[in-house]
Amino acid sequence: MDQVRGSQSPDSLDFTVENVEKALHQLYYDPNIENKNLAQKWLMQAQVSPQAWQFSWVLLSPDKVPEIQYFGASALHTKISRYWNDIPAEQYESLKSQLFSQIARFASGSKIVLTRLCVALASLALNMMPEAWPAAVSDMVKMFQTESCDVDGQARCLALLELLTVLPEEFQTSRLPQYRKGQVRNALGQESGAVFPLLQQLLQQQDSPSFIKQKVLKCFSSWVQLDVPLSDCESLMQVAFSSLQDAELFDTAVEAIVNAISQPDSQRYVNTLLKLIPQVLQLQEQLRQAVQSGDMETSHGICRIAVALGENHSRALLEQVDHWQSFLALVNMIMFCTGIPGHYPVNETTSSLTLTFWYSLQDDIMSFEANKQVVYMQVYRPVYFQLVDVLLHKAQFPSDEEYSSWSSDEKEQFRIYRVDISDTLMYVYEMLGAELLSNLYDKLGRLLTSTEQPASWQHTEALLYGFQSIAETIDVNYSDVIPGLIGLIPRININNVQLADTVMFTIGALAEWLADHPVMINNVLPLVLHALGNPELSISSVSTLKKICRECKYDLPPYAANIVAVSQEVLIKQIHKTSQCMWLMQALGFLLSALPVEEILRNLQSLISPYIQQLEKLASETPNPSNKLAIIHILGLLSNLFTTLDITRHDDDSGEGSEVKKKLVEPGPNPVVVVLQQVFALIQTVLSKWLNDSQVVEAVCAIFEKSVKTLLHDFTPMISQLSEMLGQMYSTIPQASALDLTRQMVHIFASETDHFPPIKALFQLVTTVTLSIFQQGPRDHPDIVDSFMQLQAQALKRKPDLFLSENLDVKAVFHCGVLSLKFPEAPTVKATCLFFTELLPRCGDVPPIGQVVHEDGKLLLQAVLEGIGGQSSRTLVDQFAEILFALNKHCFSYLSLWLKEVLQQPGFPSSRVTQEQKNTFTQQILRERVNKRRVKEMVKEFTLLCRGLHGTEYVADY
Repeated sequence: MDQVRGSQSPDSLDFTVENVEKALHQLYYDPNIENKNLAQKWLMQAQVSPQAWQFSWVLLSPDKVPEIQYFGASALHTKISRYWNDIPAEQYESLKSQLFSQIARFASGSKIVLTRLCVALASLALNMMPEAWPAAVSDMVKMFQTESCDVDGQARCLALLELLTVLPEEFQTSRLPQYRKGQVRNALGQESGAVFPLLQQLLQQQDSPSFIKQKVLKCFSSWVQLDVPLSDCESLMQVAFSSLQDAELFDTAVEAIVNAISQPDSQRYVNTLLKLIPQVLQLQEQLRQAVQSGDMETSHGICRIAVALGENHSRALLEQVDHWQSFLALVNMIMFCTGIPGHYPVNETTSSLTLTFWYSLQDDIMSFEANKQVVYMQVYRPVYFQLVDVLLHKAQFPSDEEYSSWSSDEKEQFRIYRVDISDTLMYVYEMLGAELLSNLYDKLGRLLTSTEQPASWQHTEALLYGFQSIAETIDVNYSDVIPGLIGLIPRININNVQLADTVMFTIGALAEWLADHPVMINNVLPLVLHALGNPELSISSVSTLKKICRECKYDLPPYAANIVAVSQEVLIKQIHKTSQCMWLMQALGFLLSALPVEEILRNLQSLISPYIQQLEKLASETPNPSNKLAIIHILGLLSNLFTTLDITRHDDDSGEGSEVKKKLVEPGPNPVVVVLQQVFALIQTVLSKWLNDSQVVEAVCAIFEKSVKTLLHDFTPMISQLSEMLGQMYSTIPQASALDLTRQMVHIFASETDHFPPIKALFQLVTTVTLSIFQQGPRDHPDIVDSFMQLQAQALKRKPDLFLSENLDVKAVFHCGVLSLKFPEAPTVKATCLFFTELLPRCGDVPPIGQVVHEDGKLLLQAVLEGIGGQSSRTLVDQFAEILFALNKHCFSYLSLWLKEVLQQPGFPSSRVTQEQKNTFTQQILRERVNKRRVKEMVKEFTLLCRGLHGTEYVADY
C-alpha cells in the first residue's frame, strides 16, 4: 500500500483495481488511524476519477469480498448521480443493462451490495426520465417478473422491491435541478399505477412470507412520500390496516399509514379521509388491550396513526358537519391516548405525542367565522375541560418512593413534559377563559377543605401547577378567583419539596396581581421568607421574592426590615448558589428603592458592611485563585444590588429605554453614589493587585456600568473620579471591559457641557493607548478591537465634536478601522462596519473626517471589496453593503472614481468574476442611493459570483 502512504500527490496516483483493493484493505484493517485517513481520502478521489468506470465493474466480480463489491457499487452510484453530464447518451442503454444484470446476480448475494446497485440504477432512471426512459418503473417491474433460471422467484421479488423502495428515496436526495425535479416527480407519480397493484397482490397473497410483506409495506411507505393522491392509496391502506394485527408487520405498517396520511396534499381527498376514520376507530380494542398488558410499542404506534389523522386534517374533518360524530369519536380516542395510564416517561411514552393535536384542533376551531365557532364550541368546550383534567392528572408526580427510583434523565424528561403540559394549558385558556380558572379554584377549594380524607400532595400540586401555568403569561388581574386562591395557599400542608416549589412559583406568577391588591401581600410573604432558608427551594423562593420586590416595591416598606433581615441571614449562611445570591441582591435593590433615603443608607450600611470588611481583608492578601473567586463574588453582589436600586421613577409616558426620570426624593447625593464613594479607594486597592486579571477587572467595571445605567445623571458626582481611574487602568493594562464602560460614559454624559472635559480626556487617552496597541500588532486582542470600534461608533453618534480635537489622530483611527475589517472574528468586523457607517455621514460637518475619507477612502473601499470578494464570512456581506451604501450617499463623486480604479485590478476582488461583471456591479451600486435593501441584494449577488457559488445549492443556506 506504498502508493497510498507515499508522498505523491493523489492526482498522480494510479487508480487501478489492485490499488483500490489495497486501499480498502488499509481502510478496514490497518490499526494506524493516519493510514486509515489517508486511504479514505485516496478512495474518495478514486471514486470520482475517470478510471472508476473501469474498476467498478471488476470490483463487483463474484470472487471479491462484499466490502470490495460494495465500494464498486458505490463508485458507480457516485459517477451516475454526480457526473451525469459526463456520460455520453449512446452509453445509457448499455449502462442500464449492465446494472440490471448485476442486480439480478446480487439478488441472491450480499444485501448491502444489492442495495447500492439498486440506488445506482435508481439514479440512472431519474436522470433518464421522462424523455430517455419514459416507462422506467414499468420496465423494472417487467424485467424482474421475467423468469430467470439463475435466480429464484423470491430473490427476484426482493430485488425488485428493494429497487422500487430506493427509487423515491433517491429522488428525495437527488441533485436534479429544480425544473427537472418537477418533471421527474410527475413521471414517477404516473408510474405508481405500475407499482401499487403489484404491492397489493404481494400483501394479499396467503403464502407471501412475512419478510416479503415487510418489504412491500416499506416500499409503499417510500412511494407515498412522492405526493401520490391519497385516493390511489385506499386499497393498500386497507391492507396496511389489516397488517397491524400481525406483530411482525406492525411497525412497518404504522410507518406506511402515518406517511400516507401525513402527506400535505392528502387533505384534498376528504372522501378517503372519511373512510379512514372508521378504520382508525376499529383499532381502539387493540389499543386498550395493549395498554392493559403494558405493550408500550403497540399503544405508541396506534396513537401515532390517530394523531396523524387528527392533527393533519382537523380542519378538513371539522368541515364535514354530517360526520361530526365520527370525528368526535376520533378526538375521544386521542383523548384516551393523552390520558394513557402510567407516568411519562417511565411507564408510558405515548401521551406526549398528542399535545400538538390539541393545538391544531383549537386553532382550527378558532379560525372559523363567529356563527360557526359557536356551534363547534358547544361540542368542543366540554372536551377541552376534560383535557385540562387529563393533563393535570398526567402532570402529577409519582409517589416519593417511586420518584426517588427514577434516573436523573427520566426526571429531566418528566420536567420537560410538564413544561409542555403547562404550555398547552396556557393555550387552552384562550378557548376556555375565566371559567377555566374558576374550575381549577373550585377543585382546589374542595380538595383543601374536604374533611373526608387528606388531599394527596400530588393532587394539590398539579392543580396549583395549572394555575401557575396560566397566571405566568396571562393577565389574571380581573379574575375574581385569585383572592380566594391567595386565601387558600396558607392552608396548604407543605410537606414536600415539589409542592413547596410550585407554591413559590404560583405566588411569583401572581406578583403583579399582589401589586394591585397589596392588602393580600401579608398572606403569602411569610411563606416566601420561610422558604428562603431552604436550599432545596433556592431557585423558586429567590425568584419569587425578586418578582414581589419588583412588582410591589411601593407597598413593601412595612415589611422591609423583615425581608432585609431574613435575606442577610441566608446570605451570611451561604445557603444559595452564586446566581441565586445575585438575584437576591437584585430583589433587595428593588425593595430599598422605595424607602426614604436615610433608611436606604441605614439598610445599605448593615447589608454591605460585612462584605466591605471581607473585601478589605481579601485586598490585603497575596492574590491566589480562591480569594479571586471571593472578590469576584462580592463585586458581583454589589453590582447586582446597584442594578436595581433606583430611587427615581421612570416616566411611564416616555417609552421603554428612555432616560426621562422623575426624582422622588429631596435633592442630595444618591445612596448608591454615597456607597460607591465610600468604597472607591478600596476598589482601587483591589484593582492595583489584580489589574492583569481580566475577570476581576470585568467585575469592577460591571459595578460602575450597572450603576451608571441605573443612576444616569445622578452618577455625575463620580464622573471625574471614575474617568481618572479608568484612564489609569487602561493605560497600565488595556482590557475590553474598560472600553465598554468608557462607551457607556460617552453614551450618557458626552453631550453634557459640564461633564464633557473628563469624558473627552478619557476618550482621548483610551484612543491613544489603543492606537499604540495597533502599532504593536492587534491580532492577539480581537476583544479590545471589537470594544474600541464600538466606542468610536458611540462617540460619533453622541458627540462627533470629539473628533475635532487636535489630540485625536483621526487618520490613525481610520486606518485601524480598515485593518479591523480584515479580522477573522465576525463580531469584530461587525463592530468595525458600524463604526464606518457612523463615520461616513460626518464627512461634511467634521473636517478632519472629511479630509481622511477624501485621502484614504479608497483603502476602505478596497478592504470592503476584499471582504465581499471572499476574504470574509458570507454572514457579513450585509454589513459591508451598509458601508458601500454610506459611501455612495455621502462620498458619491469619490466612490465612482475609486470603484473604477480598484476594480480595474486583474483578479480583484476575485479571479472568478469577469471585468464585465465588475462593470455591471459598479453601475448598479452607483445608481442606487436611496434603497439600502436593493444595495444589499446586489452585494449578495456579487459575493456569490466572487465565491463561485452563484446558481449552486449553497445559495439556499443564505
